[in-house]
Amino acid sequence: MIAISFYSVLFVSLVAMAIVVEFLPNKSDNTAGMQQGNQQAFKAFRNNYLFVYSMAMAGDWLQGPYIYALYEHYGYKVGDIGRLFIAGFGSSMVFGTLVGALADKYGRKKASLLYMVTYSMSCMTKHSGDYWTLMFGRLLGGVSTSLLFSAFESWLVAEHFSRGYAEALLGDVFSKAVFLGAGLMAILSGLVGNVLVEDMGLGPVAPFDAAIAVMTIGGCVIWLSWPENYGDSSGHSLANQFKAAAVAIMSDQKVALLGAMQSLFEAAMYTFVFLWTPALSPDGERIPHGIVFACFMTACMVGSAVTGVLMRRCKAQHFMVSVFLVSALSMAVPFVFHLEHRSQDAGPSLGDADAPGITTEGKIQLLAFCVFEGCVGIFWPSMMALRAHYVPEEMRSTIINIFRIPLNLFVCVILYKVSHFPLSVMFGLCVVFLFICLGCQLKLNALIRAVKVIKPHADNTPRGGKERSSTGGNGKGPAKARS
Repeated sequence: MIAISFYSVLFVSLVAMAIVVEFLPNKSDNTAGMQQGNQQAFKAFRNNYLFVYSMAMAGDWLQGPYIYALYEHYGYKVGDIGRLFIAGFGSSMVFGTLVGALADKYGRKKASLLYMVTYSMSCMTKHSGDYWTLMFGRLLGGVSTSLLFSAFESWLVAEHFSRGYAEALLGDVFSKAVFLGAGLMAILSGLVGNVLVEDMGLGPVAPFDAAIAVMTIGGCVIWLSWPENYGDSSGHSLANQFKAAAVAIMSDQKVALLGAMQSLFEAAMYTFVFLWTPALSPDGERIPHGIVFACFMTACMVGSAVTGVLMRRCKAQHFMVSVFLVSALSMAVPFVFHLEHRSQDAGPSLGDADAPGITTEGKIQLLAFCVFEGCVGIFWPSMMALRAHYVPEEMRSTIINIFRIPLNLFVCVILYKVSHFPLSVMFGLCVVFLFICLGCQLKLNALIRAVKVIKPHADNTPRGGKERSSTGGNGKGPAKARS
C-alpha cells in the first residue's frame, strides 16, 4: 500500500506539472498572424498529423512497459533477453537503415504505412514463447523503429513546407507531437497496459494486441488522407543515395554534430529503456510496470510542454546545453547505487503478490529517471526543429537513418554482455555519452555564432536554400510533393 501511494503521489504531481506548463496563460498562438483560411487549413493539417503520429506512438508505447517483463514471463534470463534486444537494434541498424532510406526514393507515406504493418506483425509474434519466433519479432520491430523515427518526421517537414507554412510553426507541431505522442499516448498506454495485465489478468501479451488495434486505425487514416511526398526520387541507385548523404554529413559540421548528439543521446535513452526494470527491482521487488511507465511518460510530457514555452522565447540550441547537463546528472544517480551484479536468481519484476515492494533506493532512482524523461521530452522536439533547419530535405530520411547506425551499434555493444557487468557500468556509459552530447552542443553553438559574425543573416536561411516566411506565406520548400 505504501509503494502504491508513492507511485500515485508521483504520478499526480507530474500530471499537475504538465497541465500547469501546457496551459500557461501567457502562451501565444503561433498561427495568430495568418489569414483565417490559411489558419484553418494549417490547423486541419496539423491535427491530422498529430492524430496519426499519436496512433503510431501509442502502438509503440503499449509494448514498452512489458517487453522485458514478457520475456521474463516466458522464463528467459538477462543474457537471453539481452540477445533479443541486440537483434532488434541490429535489425534497425542494418535493415532499418536500408528501408528508411527507401522512404526518400519511393515515398514517405508508403514508409509510414509499412511501419504500421511490420510493427503489427512484430506484436503478433509475442503470442509465442518460442525463442526464435520472438527473435523474428525483434527483427521486425527493429525495422519498424527506424521507420517510426524517420518516415513520419520526413513526411511532415516536406508536406509542411510544400504547403507554404512558416518554419516557426513547425517547431510548434513538433512540440505538440511529443506532448501527445510521447506524452499523453504513452501515459494512456501505460495505464491501459496496467489495466489489461494487472486488473483484468489477461497476461503480458494483451498490451501487444491493443497495439495492433491502434496501429490499424492510424494506418487507415494515412491511407485515406495523406498525400505522398518524396525526397530524392531521381533514378540514382540506393548506393549513390547513401554516398550523397554521407557527403552532406561530412561537408557540414553542423549536420555531423546533430547526428552525433542524436546517436549518443538515444544510445543513453535506449540503454535506460532496457535497464530501468532491473535497476528498480534488483532483488525481484514487485513493480507495477504500467504505472511506473506512465510516470516516466508524464515526465516526458512535462518536458515537451516546457519546450513549447522555451521555443517561443529562444532557439533550441540556447537551452540544450543545460538539458544535456541535467540528463547526465540524473543518470549518475543509478550509477552510484548499483555497484554489483544483479542476481541471476532474482525473481521476475512482475513478482508474486507477496513479493516486497520498491526500496528507498529504488524510489530515489525512480525520481532521477523521471528527471531524465523530462529531458527526453525536451530533447525530441528540439532535435526535430534543429534537423528541420539544417538537414537537407532531399535526403532527410536517409540522413536520419544514417544517424541511427552508431546509435544501434552503441546499444548492441552495451547489451552484448549486459549480464556480465554491474548496472553501474552501464549507467556510467550513459553518463559519458550525455557529457559528450554537451560538448557537441557547445561546438554547434560556436559554429552558429561564427556564421552569424561572418554573415549575420545566414542562420535564418534553412538548408533548402530559400528563406521561409514567418507568417505562413506562399513560399515553398524544396520537397517534391506529389498527390
